[in-house]
Amino acid sequence: MSDSLQTKSSKIAPVLPENRTGNSIEVLKQAFLDNLFFVQGKPVALATPHDYYMALAHLVRDRMLYRWNATAESYNQDRARTVCYFSAEFLMGPHLGNNLINMGIYDQAKQAIEELGLDFDALLAQEAEPGLGNGGLGRLAACYLDSLASLEVPSLGYGIRYEFGIFQQELRDGWQVELTDKWLRYGNPWEVARPEWSMDVKFGGHTEASVDGQGQYRVQWLPDRKVSGVPYDTPILGYNVDTANTLRLWKAEAIEPFDLAVFNQGDHAGAVDEKVASEKLTKVLYPNDETLDGKRLRLEQQYFFVSCSLQDMFRILRSQSLPVEKFPEKFAIQLNDTHPAIASAELMRLLIDEYHLDWNLAWETTQKTLAYTNHTLMPEALEKWPVSLFAELLPRHLEIIYEINSRFMELIRMRFPKDAARQARMSLIDESGERYIRMANLACVSSHTINGVAELHSELLKQTVLKDFFDLFPEKFCNVTNGVTPRRWIALSNARLTKTISANIGDNWLKNLGELKQLESLAHDSGFQEEWRQIKQAAKRDLSGRIHDQFGVLVDPTSLFDVQVKRIHEYKRQHLNVLHIVTLYSQLKQNPNLDITPRTFIFGGKAAPGYHMAKLIIKLITSVGNMINKDPDLRNKLRVIFLPNYNVTSSQRVYPASDLSEQISTAGYEASGTGNMKFAMNGALTIGTLDGANVEIRQAVGEDHFFLFGLTAAQVTELKASGYDPRSYYEANPYLRDAMDLIASGHFSQGDTELFAPLLDKLLQEDPFMLMADYQSYIDWQQVVGQAYRETNDWTYMSILNSIRMGHFSSDRSIQDYCQNIWKVSPSPIDLDSYDAKSASVIGGELACKLRS
Repeated sequence: MSDSLQTKSSKIAPVLPENRTGNSIEVLKQAFLDNLFFVQGKPVALATPHDYYMALAHLVRDRMLYRWNATAESYNQDRARTVCYFSAEFLMGPHLGNNLINMGIYDQAKQAIEELGLDFDALLAQEAEPGLGNGGLGRLAACYLDSLASLEVPSLGYGIRYEFGIFQQELRDGWQVELTDKWLRYGNPWEVARPEWSMDVKFGGHTEASVDGQGQYRVQWLPDRKVSGVPYDTPILGYNVDTANTLRLWKAEAIEPFDLAVFNQGDHAGAVDEKVASEKLTKVLYPNDETLDGKRLRLEQQYFFVSCSLQDMFRILRSQSLPVEKFPEKFAIQLNDTHPAIASAELMRLLIDEYHLDWNLAWETTQKTLAYTNHTLMPEALEKWPVSLFAELLPRHLEIIYEINSRFMELIRMRFPKDAARQARMSLIDESGERYIRMANLACVSSHTINGVAELHSELLKQTVLKDFFDLFPEKFCNVTNGVTPRRWIALSNARLTKTISANIGDNWLKNLGELKQLESLAHDSGFQEEWRQIKQAAKRDLSGRIHDQFGVLVDPTSLFDVQVKRIHEYKRQHLNVLHIVTLYSQLKQNPNLDITPRTFIFGGKAAPGYHMAKLIIKLITSVGNMINKDPDLRNKLRVIFLPNYNVTSSQRVYPASDLSEQISTAGYEASGTGNMKFAMNGALTIGTLDGANVEIRQAVGEDHFFLFGLTAAQVTELKASGYDPRSYYEANPYLRDAMDLIASGHFSQGDTELFAPLLDKLLQEDPFMLMADYQSYIDWQQVVGQAYRETNDWTYMSILNSIRMGHFSSDRSIQDYCQNIWKVSPSPIDLDSYDAKSASVIGGELACKLRS
């Protein structure tokens, strides 16, 4: 290298032109036009609405990259302890609006775009939502990334870059139809590919054991195929801070994507066999696993992203010149459910086979690093994989799991001698029939901490599905109640409410949600109540307009908006809600003059493609709605709407417009729920059971401001144990019998008496989720709801209290709990003011050293 180049490189400093970092209206307008021309390559005359969206997105991304690079440099220099959040789902929602909120330039950007003569809201609507999650699990992960960045905690989110996300839901004749989610069709401006950090992942083959020159036992895994994992990074910007953390998602690619020799032999399709076989790993979120091939693909997906992520963490360790033994000091890994539980076996493999640690030190390192969040109380939902499948795909990991289990069983025999039943339950291998590996058991054994996600859930874990592990490791168990980010779920979703709150107490509440309690003195104020009602009414008018535009159904925005939006599942009991609707319908048909509170029932949610009963529930909702919405006698009394393809985007319109939140799962089945929190934050009252986080929400908002019905978890258990007879409730309750008979008669199915028979028969014969037992209590409390809604001032007062007492349910509080009680990590603030030409010259000097070497 010439002396001249060395001299120039030592003075390198990033040039930060104002149009990439400035936030004035004029600068933003110029940056937007520059991006349209130089990034999108379009003059205004040829630009499409999507081009305008991309130009605005790149404007925001430029300002994020400034913070992102500063954050990365600071973490690297400080060797900051880092939280690594492993999740198969990250349901981020649209990025643009959220990033504008967190950067503090939402109003400036809106003004700049509108001064250019464009519709700002229309540009935001152009963004394709990344459907990289199925529901609560992925949305929780997204909220946690937002809070980690906002609290300035060094973190990496690790997951999968699915080419096609959760399916697009259409309704055809009232039935759910799944369509491909092509979220990447027009590109993704928020991600940056990092092919230089790709990782190879092995599958299949066999292992060979040997003794090395030092007399140490070694095992070599000889795979029969490899796949390359390419990372795609998305900056995650904190609110009102300079921190921008990273979401790193892995895409599977072929190591050799094209075989020229095969192509030249005339086998043109065969030349890309490896490309097709490799890339299918990250094609689709949650492939149907009813077949063996589906199970194989799911296990491959889980191992793929875990292996890539752990290898990447070792790369970071090397780049910061830290020894392998420092791994648990540098990183804290949180396993978001059992999907990434294979991390324990993979971390052991890397430590023993690649870095040559002895077993005991590798196991100590693994246990110090991993923590496990459980999200279910249903034993059937705890993942397990056939041993034969593990032997085929991951032979080395099977050996490691066997060894972990052997040592663990020895501990069990010592602690609980002669308790063969306990040993069988706690074994990592289920040997009751076909042999399976129990991933929850593996996660419990390998982790230093196991947490539930609501106080009730955590206690029930200790008493039910993880009781044996609590008996053995009580010190491992703790609770971290879920939370949601107020930036997306209030500031972005409900701008009117945000403006009113900030006008009264300032805007620091968005960083400390507990400050909302300062509004309690205004809860009875008539002027504040009227403003609150106007905000809610405006949101309801907005949603009513969308419903009319989409379905042609006129909805009265003054009616009570009774809303249940969540994944469709029998335990969530959307069909209990429908039975209430049918009961009201039947009463009104028998007595048209019956005085009821007008209601608009709104449903939304997707059923798993292979879950027929859930799909039948959707068909029932739409069939009942079709009958009611066409009945002129009910026009001003009842409406039933099912919102297809419910996602983050649509939820941001629904929560602000809701009056009543339906949280009616069978007590003891919902781990926590987060929709319940989003509804309440936006002023909806809850009708619900004592399930999941409902318990804590009721405590927070006040028992008098929550409509509680139904059996408790203990009563559910007791009733089942005593011999539950669902048919007896049907026979004893004329309202329930009338509603079910009306459905069975074909009244809502054009005379087809067989259509809903499977659903009704299951309720009468099994009713595993106790719908029949809870029906009358639910009906009684719905009558109380209807009367309460008529007392406008009292309802508004309760609405205000529900919102302003939700401080505990911010994801910021959840992350603080994790940081203090599980991860033992502290904030590492980023100061952009110090990331200037002075610090840049240091970077330039480091670059010069690298160039000289």
